[in-house]
Amino acid sequence: MTRRLLLLLLALLAGVAGAVPAAASAVSIGIADQKPDMFSDARFVSNHIRYARRSIPWDVLSHRGQRAQLDAWMFGARVRGVQPLLSFSHAVSTRTKVRRKLPTPSRLLAEFRKLRKRYPWAKDYATWNEANHCGEPTCHRPKLVASYWRKLRKACRSCHVLAAEILDEPNMTRWIRDFRRAAKSEPRYWGLHNYLDANYMRTSGTRTMLRSVKGLIWVTETGGIVKRHNHSKIRFKESAKHAAAATRYLFRKVLPLSGRLQRVYVYQWNIGRGFNTWDSALIGPSGRTRPAYGVVRTELRRLAAAKRARAKRKAKAQAPSQ
Repeated sequence: MTRRLLLLLLALLAGVAGAVPAAASAVSIGIADQKPDMFSDARFVSNHIRYARRSIPWDVLSHRGQRAQLDAWMFGARVRGVQPLLSFSHAVSTRTKVRRKLPTPSRLLAEFRKLRKRYPWAKDYATWNEANHCGEPTCHRPKLVASYWRKLRKACRSCHVLAAEILDEPNMTRWIRDFRRAAKSEPRYWGLHNYLDANYMRTSGTRTMLRSVKGLIWVTETGGIVKRHNHSKIRFKESAKHAAAATRYLFRKVLPLSGRLQRVYVYQWNIGRGFNTWDSALIGPSGRTRPAYGVVRTELRRLAAAKRARAKRKAKAQAPSQ
């Protein structure tokens, strides 16, 4: 075999190895839910879930009721040893004009510092929830969100500050490009909500995100949809059976795409009785688990087994020879 042919063969083998996706079991699994119910649920505790996410209004601490709800959620997380991720979102208000009013970078920084003082153990934050979605006032303001991110990152170097949480919609590439140009430095962490990939059972949105950014990606909201009443024009299957299939596809096909997909937060833990505009819950209104819960539990057990195996190999390697 000639040297040139040998080098070509080695290059081809390296390419094949690089194309093999990372194991889904390498992804840390959390739950995204606005309610603190899960922290007192024995099923949550028995699964040893260590990550949880909550979206918060940027002015949450200025409103007594919202502040009390956040306190309850954060207390529940801390008692269970769960690491919280807080994501800034639109203001507290039922009035559209007030709800869509954005803070200045200095004002958001002030609110961030208040949160850091109130919950000093919380080190994970997202600069803005679904920042490219036009239901949010940041839809056409990537430069402003970049200013937010620079302020927050500088204020807490020991924190994980996600540049933004991006929804896998057609405008994501352009929005990310404009953000990166304004950011002046490359973010290390990003958030992704890939509901479309999960429920259409495709990988294109996540692949686009991987191509568009250089940092690590946390999938901070995702899951299979059971039912929606939110007037969305996007159509896909909806049922408990579909939700399980979508969740399984997420873990088996989407998350293994890259080792840069570091965490995943499944939305949501449970759903209450009565009318709900969105239902992707693992536990139904009667309190009974749905098929998607079994999928998540299986993945959590695979993750725990892989962790034990790594620890066993490490202990064996460090043991003195007889």
